[in-house]
Amino acid sequence: MSSSVVIRVSHRYSAPAERVYDAWLTPNQASRFLFRTRTGNVMQCEITPEVGGGFTVIDRRPAADGDESVFDVVHLGKYLELERPRRIVFDFSVLMFGSEDPTRVSVDIVPVSPMACELTLTHDMGASEQARMMEETGRKGWTNMLALMERELFPRRVGVHL
Repeated sequence: MSSSVVIRVSHRYSAPAERVYDAWLTPNQASRFLFRTRTGNVMQCEITPEVGGGFTVIDRRPAADGDESVFDVVHLGKYLELERPRRIVFDFSVLMFGSEDPTRVSVDIVPVSPMACELTLTHDMGASEQARMMEETGRKGWTNMLALMERELFPRRVGVHL
């Protein structure tokens, strides 16, 4: 049996851990960074922030550069753990061209000062051939999403020292 593909990315934010945690569970904030792409538009962001609840984020993307047709990418999650302000764990699937088996995502947030924290996202994509093929795309997607979260919600302020 082959080993699981695990992506781990981290990002430091100039915001308290509670604000970073809450952004993941507040639809009007989450819609500004969760699964957004440069050319896509988040059309729907529904979140039920409780264990057993979940989220649906639909991102409408152009089919190709210059092409006027679009397609929707549906991101689904089911919350398994919610420990404010330190941990969010959810089963995750992306519906694009049919059903996908869910994978596990953990978001761990560690305060580094009263006004800063570090977020580490771990995505266990499973041991399938598809997971191996999607590893680099997944890593880039999560890295870009965490950077977008900072740009959209927590822009660096002058005078903040980490």
